[in-house]
Amino acid sequence: MTHYLDNAATTAIRPGALEVMVPLLVDGYGNPSGAHRMARSANRVIDEARETMADVLGSTPGHIVFTSGGTEADNLAIRGAVESGGVAVCSAIEHHAILDPVEYHGGRVVAVGPDGRIDLDRLADALDDRVAVVSVMAVNNETGIVQPIDEVVALTRERAPQALIHTDAVQALCWLDLAEVLADVDLISVSAHKFGGPKGVGALVVRDRASQLRPLLHGGGQERGRRGGTHNVAGIAAMAVAAAETVAERPIRVPAVAARRDRLADGIRAAVDGVIETGVVSTDRSIKTANMCHLCFEGIESEALLFLLEKHDVMASAASSCSSGAMEPSHVLSAMGFDRALAFGSLRLSLGYASTDDDVDAALAAVPPAVARLRARG
Repeated sequence: MTHYLDNAATTAIRPGALEVMVPLLVDGYGNPSGAHRMARSANRVIDEARETMADVLGSTPGHIVFTSGGTEADNLAIRGAVESGGVAVCSAIEHHAILDPVEYHGGRVVAVGPDGRIDLDRLADALDDRVAVVSVMAVNNETGIVQPIDEVVALTRERAPQALIHTDAVQALCWLDLAEVLADVDLISVSAHKFGGPKGVGALVVRDRASQLRPLLHGGGQERGRRGGTHNVAGIAAMAVAAAETVAERPIRVPAVAARRDRLADGIRAAVDGVIETGVVSTDRSIKTANMCHLCFEGIESEALLFLLEKHDVMASAASSCSSGAMEPSHVLSAMGFDRALAFGSLRLSLGYASTDDDVDAALAAVPPAVARLRARG
């Protein structure tokens, strides 16, 4: 039996999302930009999904721009803001979908503290009247550490009131009430496959302050001219169903997942010496989302650990570029001050809506002996 603990990478599609998706692929394949009956039916599906996503994200339907996923939404937010002039600012722990366009356009990257949260004093220093957009993620994709978005918003409005504020919320929708947490943010990116929807579809909230955002994709004038291209009708409908189910379940799901995550993290820390849990002081996980168990082990390399875990049917990730053969450790851990040797021994065990006690038991049985075996090899 496979024990999947890599939900931060992608989630299993929710049955409700699949149920709405398949008929649209088979019979409801009309192009929503057309004029005939099948096209109008598809357009109604898009409109209903737009209303659902607006409710979930605390916005209005007119603010929702459907995209091909989180990467496109992030790039639209950054590049669309700076193409008319100005610079972008982001934190050093952003996903590369933010870091790369910020750096490409000559933007400013702000350091984080050892706790993995943006250094607000450094952010203040980076803000001036040239800044067009400030992007700070809601939740880090490697560590699960929640960023102080309210403080980022307040500081930006004070120091650079002309700047748009963007949040990559790709990792956040399952665990945080985005309608409340991001109420004062101008641009919000989400991606369906992180919360039980299909891959290849996402959304960007574009509130009124960001109405002059330049499009990345020009074409047929879809999305009010903000994003050209034929709509992925089935994917958009499935994303909306997955988002609505996630929000409805959140009050029960979050504490249940947190309890499993705590048992997992506490069990590994009790069984293995020389392990650091990122973003945690003692056992206080209050600045992390409920799903994330991110650990760094002394004296091992992630790639070898993942190989041993897979042999025991535990699917995880290193949350480090070394897992793909690169020579540099995770940029997130480097920004937090971890030395190279410890960063190369990282392990991300991320739970999701479908995770079970058996998954936790399997990881608890597999991780300690795997670490011991690797350390014994020297």
